[in-house]
Amino acid sequence: MASPTPASTPQNVYSILQYLESVNLKEIARTGDKSKAVTKVFQRYNDKLVKDATDLLMMDSIRRVWGMLPKEESPTPPPPLFKRDEDSFGSFVDDKVPSAMSALSKELVFLILQFCNEEGFKQTAHMLESESGFYFDMRYFEEMMHSGNWHEAERYISGFTKLDDDRYSTKTYFEIRKQKFFETLDRKEHAKALDILMTDLRVFERGNEDLFKEMAQLLTFNDIRDHESLSLYGDTKSARETITREVKKLIEANPLFHGKLKFPTIKSQRLRRLINQSLNWQHILCEDPSPNPDIETLFLDHVCPKNKVSFVESIESNLNPSRAASSSVVTHSTSRSRSASTITQCGFPVEATCHDSPTELDSDISSKDFGGVDEVVSPIRDPGQIHNLVPTMHIDVPTMVALTLTEGSCPTSMDFHPVKQTFLLVGTSVGDVGLWDVAHGKKLLSRNFRVWDIAACSNAFKASLVKDPCVSVNQIMWSPDGSLFGVAYSKHIVQLYSYSGGDDIRQQLEIDAHLGSVNDLAFSSPYEQLFVITCGDDKTIKVWDMVTGNKQFTFDGHDTPVYSICCHTKENIDLLFSISVDGKIKAWLYDNIGARIDYDAPGLGRTRMAYSADGQRLFSCGTNKDGESFLVEWNDSEGWIRRMYQGLDSCHSSVVQFVTIKNQLLAAGDDHVIKFWDMDKKELLMTMDTGGELQVAPRINLNKECTLLAVVANENRIKILATDDGLHLLQTAEEQSVDASREISETLRKFLFPNACYFTQLAIDPNTTVGNAESAERDIPKIGKPKDMEDVKSLIGEASAKEEIRNLSEFEKSSQCQSLKLSAHVKANEISRLTYTNSGNAILALASNAIHLLWKWPQNEFNPNSKATTKVHPQLWQPKSGLQLMCNDLTGSKPEQAVPCFALSKNDSYLLSASGGIISLFNMITFKTMITMIPPPPAATCLAFHPQDNNIVAIGMDNSTILIYNVRTNKVKAKLEGHAERVTGLAFSNTLNMLISSGADEQIFAWNADGWKMEKSRFLQVPLGKELEAESDTQIQIHQDQLHFLAIHKTHLAIYEVQDLECVEQWNISKASSPISHAAFSCDGQMVYAGFLDGSITIFDALVLKQQCRIHPSAYLPANISSTVCPVVIAAHPQKPTQFAVGLANGEIYVLEPPDPEGKWGFGPLVENQPENHQL
Repeated sequence: MASPTPASTPQNVYSILQYLESVNLKEIARTGDKSKAVTKVFQRYNDKLVKDATDLLMMDSIRRVWGMLPKEESPTPPPPLFKRDEDSFGSFVDDKVPSAMSALSKELVFLILQFCNEEGFKQTAHMLESESGFYFDMRYFEEMMHSGNWHEAERYISGFTKLDDDRYSTKTYFEIRKQKFFETLDRKEHAKALDILMTDLRVFERGNEDLFKEMAQLLTFNDIRDHESLSLYGDTKSARETITREVKKLIEANPLFHGKLKFPTIKSQRLRRLINQSLNWQHILCEDPSPNPDIETLFLDHVCPKNKVSFVESIESNLNPSRAASSSVVTHSTSRSRSASTITQCGFPVEATCHDSPTELDSDISSKDFGGVDEVVSPIRDPGQIHNLVPTMHIDVPTMVALTLTEGSCPTSMDFHPVKQTFLLVGTSVGDVGLWDVAHGKKLLSRNFRVWDIAACSNAFKASLVKDPCVSVNQIMWSPDGSLFGVAYSKHIVQLYSYSGGDDIRQQLEIDAHLGSVNDLAFSSPYEQLFVITCGDDKTIKVWDMVTGNKQFTFDGHDTPVYSICCHTKENIDLLFSISVDGKIKAWLYDNIGARIDYDAPGLGRTRMAYSADGQRLFSCGTNKDGESFLVEWNDSEGWIRRMYQGLDSCHSSVVQFVTIKNQLLAAGDDHVIKFWDMDKKELLMTMDTGGELQVAPRINLNKECTLLAVVANENRIKILATDDGLHLLQTAEEQSVDASREISETLRKFLFPNACYFTQLAIDPNTTVGNAESAERDIPKIGKPKDMEDVKSLIGEASAKEEIRNLSEFEKSSQCQSLKLSAHVKANEISRLTYTNSGNAILALASNAIHLLWKWPQNEFNPNSKATTKVHPQLWQPKSGLQLMCNDLTGSKPEQAVPCFALSKNDSYLLSASGGIISLFNMITFKTMITMIPPPPAATCLAFHPQDNNIVAIGMDNSTILIYNVRTNKVKAKLEGHAERVTGLAFSNTLNMLISSGADEQIFAWNADGWKMEKSRFLQVPLGKELEAESDTQIQIHQDQLHFLAIHKTHLAIYEVQDLECVEQWNISKASSPISHAAFSCDGQMVYAGFLDGSITIFDALVLKQQCRIHPSAYLPANISSTVCPVVIAAHPQKPTQFAVGLANGEIYVLEPPDPEGKWGFGPLVENQPENHQL
């Protein structure tokens, strides 16, 4: 289309537009179709319009929007929209709301807006925003603009400003209507565009006639982009975004909107809280407040109905107060009780019955209902207090001290097992975790605090440990079914263990959960999936997947550290309560919407919450900074306090701990005693001192059946209180254990001595003489009479091995595991050394011919994190420098005696290596040799970098010495002597600052890394009969806890303590087994991967060195490979516990994983009737 002719006059265009209107009316009247009529008129008069149209300049804002003119430096104040006097638009006012409206009324509007938004009444909220004019929701307005809802956008903004209020408002309305006009033209809806022009835009005509006529000219274009000023008009979406930004600037600059674009900061559920507070106040003002008020309406003030005097109360009122107050309370006696408790009665713990006289009541209590009497102290002296003595049901509570347990440090958290109710889990102030069998008073296991995977932890956690290594247990808790338990520590992390019974616990997950202390944890199962929930000093609550350890939700809303959490399911809705240290209580659902309830705990202090056993009643107990403690019952639906219990002390700073008992009682540790309340009465029921020596606010924990109560006493002791049923439970558990041990002993006796009748006769016949005994002994078959104790041990060991073999999973087919062979174009001899890089994305090998091979895994869609995997083939890597391989210098070496060795720095940047010759330091990026050192003889046999300084290395030599060498200064710092033969293993313990060494002399040494002094030494425990054939290069590897290490000898595997070199566990090969070639810990320290010279690989449970599964060569090697090929060296992935690599005698390397990479080893098919010659 040709450009408009400048010679045309504006009058012609305007007159044609008027003519079009008149013609349009006639066409509509004739056809009844407005759209078709307008189209026909445009077709008829199009040429004339083009010729007569004037090249009018469009308004500045149109050109600015579409980039035709440069934007002004400052958008405010904007240029006049039209050429007219400002006064003609009228003056504006700062607030359209009548000045009579008070500030409180305005705040009430904001509270109603908050309530509407929280309840989902979004449209109602926007209507109120517009009608009140208090708050302009810019986000909502932008949504209307972006969606093209021009009518709603204009209706919404009309509540805040009118078209002619000021220049900003006028321009805002014009921009909205202009964009609506453009979009209608762009859709070629000319009839509708004509209506918009003549109705919505005509109001801007006065004083801007030329502008209006130019916009009318756009009606003549088939495509508005044909106009030179709109040639850059894009699609609808981009046009709306552009115009929205322009309008937003106008609104922000408009004085009428000042103070209305930001919603005030209001805590969630504020209106509901105000109503609850009002109801609480109304309830307090009631003449006779009922304990459980029923609030049915908000339309009327709440008033509790007056209670009628019951028949039982009238009987009580006739009792003699002094006699009733001095009634003795007695408890059952038992032979199991080890110490007496003093019980102070503060109520009336017997059923109310009608008696003829007080004397009969007294005699009935003392002689008929109970046995012996404990010491009783009654504080009730004033007869006027008799009205507080209300009848209640007698409940058997744990009052008898059955036994006392002693911990090594102060217990800080306890939890009874939900199924095995005599098993008590204890966490202490030094981070120790212990499991007690209360029935036997025996500690089943104890775990000191250690970090399982320090490399995976945050730098903040590492820094906090360096600054202060002291860590305590804040919370310890069983999962609902008792198969797991979690430990929350005072620094960052949560550790989760799996539990299979007895002392069988295994590390499950370690989570770096919070910045600072993890103050509480809990288990919950929303969506039928088990989660662990934690809270901490970083003011957040986090929900974690128990399987993967992935974070599912983060609840953020507290202003101070979160102190405790409480999980609950009500009417199929999973709730989570959280309480911060300032007493703010919030309730959450498992979504990302935010807190649903927000109210204050009494006293605004550290508080814990708990439901009654039936889940119907909610209680909390807390202590504030002033030492005041509050025990209350809540209405959990509305957030108001139903009852506040009396009798707590207010002079200590420890937080009072409490438990609920059988939906009827509450118990709390306070003021060196245990206090009890009836849930339905606010008065203190009774107190118990358990024989004294309790802490100020003793921690307490109750088992599920409420028969055992654990109470923390002074001097790190735990008193176990029991009911009669609890004493019976303890006795039953002990008897069952004795019976089980007898059964095990009988089984072992029958296995060792099948002809046990001979021993039975000898044992029971009082007339047997020495001679007869000797004769009887000669008649015993040889199988029933081991030669000596070593034979007995051997029989026991073989029996254990056979049992272990029966439970061993076997992997014999390639489908039972995933394996990947690392391909290389370089011929390599036997793989002597093998390791993963610390980043986990590469494998480095040293072959016996002194060459190094480095494979790196690429990053692609199949391997986004570029970690080592069997799913993707790695690349044999070489640097851009052109160097093909790193090769050791063999100068001075003796190939037949050489022991290849290397060590990789923690940052994967440097490699120290030797193959019987000079030691070389390589740059891992360029493969260049940086320096060489210490030519033979003597030759290096093992190497280790100092964990804190890459410049310091330990070098084991073939002359039995160890050199501590400074690479930077090229000097020997120390020379360690003690081994009798070559040194074959070196490992540093960073935590204990010690160096462990092993040698071909079957000795292990511990050296202090500060002064390089020898601390301890010990010989390996080589199995009997293997001494002469036991010459072996003993290897060692530090456990991830830095407190233990693995010793690998061809005859056995053993785990030692670093500090004392005490052997913790040992596994010996059997007579028919092939020797061990090498072994390594998994990265989480849970498993040991061991290779054997017959080509098999066995995976052990590292905790007890028990075989889990065995991988036969047929499962990972091709069928045509030589039977002499076996694993020479094994390396475990530094981040994937189930992945490891094996280097073979033929120079090949395989990476192995379970069938499911996310699964675990040890679940293959069980072998039955395994031949003995396959036994390990």
